[in-house]
Amino acid sequence: MSPLNTSQSALALVVVLTVYQLLRRFVVKTSLDNIPGPPSNSFIKAVQQGNMRQLFNTNGWEFHHKLGETFGRVALVLGLFGDKQLYISDPKALYYILVKNQDLFDHSEANLTMLSLIFGQSVGSTTGDQHRKLRKMMNPVFSVAHLRDMLPIFYEVTQKIDVAIAKDLSDGPREINILQWMTRAALEMIGQSGLGYSFDSLEDEESENPYTKAVKELFPTILKLRFIQEFLLVPLVKIGSPKFRRACVELLPLKNVQKVKEMTDIMDKTSREIVDSKRQALAKGNEAVQQQVSQGKDVISILMKANLAASERDRLDDTEVLAQLTGLIFGAMDTTSNALSRTLYILAQHPEVQEKLRQEIREAREQYGQIPHDELVALPYLDAICRETLRLYPPLSVVIRSSKKDAVVPLSTPIKGRDGQDINEIAIPKNTDIIISILNCNRDTSLWGSDALEWKPERWLSPLPDAVREARIPGVYSNLMTFIGGGHSCIGFKFSELEMKVVLSVLVDHYRFSPSKEEIIWQMGNISIPTVKGEPGKPVLPIKMDLVV
Repeated sequence: MSPLNTSQSALALVVVLTVYQLLRRFVVKTSLDNIPGPPSNSFIKAVQQGNMRQLFNTNGWEFHHKLGETFGRVALVLGLFGDKQLYISDPKALYYILVKNQDLFDHSEANLTMLSLIFGQSVGSTTGDQHRKLRKMMNPVFSVAHLRDMLPIFYEVTQKIDVAIAKDLSDGPREINILQWMTRAALEMIGQSGLGYSFDSLEDEESENPYTKAVKELFPTILKLRFIQEFLLVPLVKIGSPKFRRACVELLPLKNVQKVKEMTDIMDKTSREIVDSKRQALAKGNEAVQQQVSQGKDVISILMKANLAASERDRLDDTEVLAQLTGLIFGAMDTTSNALSRTLYILAQHPEVQEKLRQEIREAREQYGQIPHDELVALPYLDAICRETLRLYPPLSVVIRSSKKDAVVPLSTPIKGRDGQDINEIAIPKNTDIIISILNCNRDTSLWGSDALEWKPERWLSPLPDAVREARIPGVYSNLMTFIGGGHSCIGFKFSELEMKVVLSVLVDHYRFSPSKEEIIWQMGNISIPTVKGEPGKPVLPIKMDLVV
């Protein structure tokens, strides 16, 4: 049989299997049908989109709130073409899914395939033993001891931004696009401390590195390819050789597919250049390493050194080392810049909180000069502001897991089924997608109190409610789901928290923040982004800033 006939047969098989799966979703009844949930807007939309457009709408905040308010901690939602999915914020269920049985609930095959095609075998795109191996190698470089070494880099990057903003304000107060500066700060911090590589001089004029542009645009572009990822990606990657699949991709007349290919190529090329320069420096000895950005104390340099000393079983090959670079960037840039931007936006609206924080920072500076690591992370009001912002406004609203086998998941509190009976545990069929609501767990009024939807840093200056402590929320950070929990929790959450505190300690000390005259709309997406009303496609956050004497 000719290669062309083989390809046609394979594609025909993919089509048949896809149609079979679609029909099966509408015909076969499961235990999930007894779980209450929201209807779709119309039958046609139910068939085509289910609740996905509502769940992942850029203005979907109210829909997520209503899900929790109306259905409690568990709801049945419909995915593409009638796919039955669960929307869960119940702490006991989350513990069972993310911690106790994390190998049973993992990324879907489609999601893992997409991530591995883009990143290779990184911490964020692997599962099982491979994930544990990579995490074991990466854990030491995110230790507190290593973060202390990173602190001077964080201060240096922030001080460059401080100088550039001060220059912009030399003629008096004005509105500054703080999102641009926080994005550049987060990228440069992870660039220098994570990769030992400088992406940005941080001078007043922004010159966007092609790598930076690719990182920022990749996931928004992938979201536009949801159908391909959901139904076609997994079977298609099994057809032919990588070279053959690459040739097929290059022939596809789909704009977003070509954009993803181009962005992936840019990231791969940059990553290879960084790893090659590290390898050459390591081969030349300590003197060459010391001459690099961050003097060889960056995450990748340390990882490569540790890798040389590791046992053969634990050692990473070149492709695995390469994969960690882009994974680090994606895990650290948008989430941290979002959290910093949101915090400054809120402080601009609460001048009394801003002034109290400024006083705490200045008292620490009078005592220490540049505030050391242990003293900085322990500043109580700064810590409370960071925690409360990450509670109420987590950069990621949801994450998705998929059941690898049939499972029975217990609940903290029962829900009422469509048949009127209490449900204390849910039988979840194999291959069911589970949307974990970080947002609703962090805002649960039965845990956090009637003021859970209000931004109140003071709640962290006294003991948390008994309900929060007793719920045993499985997050790795402060009884919150912001950084997830279990083996796939955010490996760099302490890194991100330290970045936030360094930037805030410098900028709040030097500047007064006030609301912009523009109305800001925070759009829900893979990561929430601020926009000016009337300009939905342009991420921007203007804040009025003035030098503080």
